[in-house]
Amino acid sequence: MRWGLRSWVGSTITLGLVALFLTGCPKRPEVVETVPGPISPQGQVGMPSPPPAPQGATSAEKSPTEVTAQPSEAALTPGPGPIQEAKIAETAVAASTLKDIYFDYDQSAVRDDSKKLLNENVDWLRKNSAAKVTIEGHCDERGSSEYNLALGERRARATRDYLVAAGIDAKRIGTISFGKERPFAPGHDESAWQQNRRAHFISETR
Repeated sequence: MRWGLRSWVGSTITLGLVALFLTGCPKRPEVVETVPGPISPQGQVGMPSPPPAPQGATSAEKSPTEVTAQPSEAALTPGPGPIQEAKIAETAVAASTLKDIYFDYDQSAVRDDSKKLLNENVDWLRKNSAAKVTIEGHCDERGSSEYNLALGERRARATRDYLVAAGIDAKRIGTISFGKERPFAPGHDESAWQQNRRAHFISETR
C-alpha cells in the first residue's frame, strides 16, 4: 500500500514537472539570418563615407601651386610694335637718303656743288609726297652766338627756297637755326669748320 502511494506521488510529480516545463519555458526565438550588404570601399559599416574624390580640377579650381604664375603687368615692358618699328625704319632711311649741303665761310648762298645733292632731295620728296622736312641751319664756331644764329637761319631759308623753286610745297618744309651750338665735327680747324657749315635735313614720314 505504501509502495503504491509512493509510485502515484512520483508519477504525479513527474507529470507536473513535464507540464511545467512545457508551459513555463519560453519559446526559443527563431534566428533569422540576415545577409549584410556589401561594405562600401570608402569606409566601414556605420561610419560616414568621405566625399568622393575630385575627378580633376579645372583651371579655375587648381591649387596655387598648380597654376602657372603669370608675369605682372609691370614686368611686361612691350617694345615698339610693328607700326612704330616701320616708322623708325622709314625715318632712318629718309635720314640717310636726304643729303646735307655745305656752305662757304660766312656765306648763305647755295654752292654749285650742292645743287646736285639738292636735286636728289627734290626727287625723293616727290616720290614721298607724305613726307615733311625740317632744314637745320648750322655754322662753325667762329663769331658770336647771335651772329651765327642769324647766319644759320639764312642758310636754312636759302636751302628751302631752292626746294620750293624746284616744285616742292613750302608747307612741307620747316626751318630752324642752331647757329654754332650743335657742331657736327669736333675740332678747331678748317677740316672741322667746313663740316659744320651746313644745312641738315630731318624728315618726318606720316
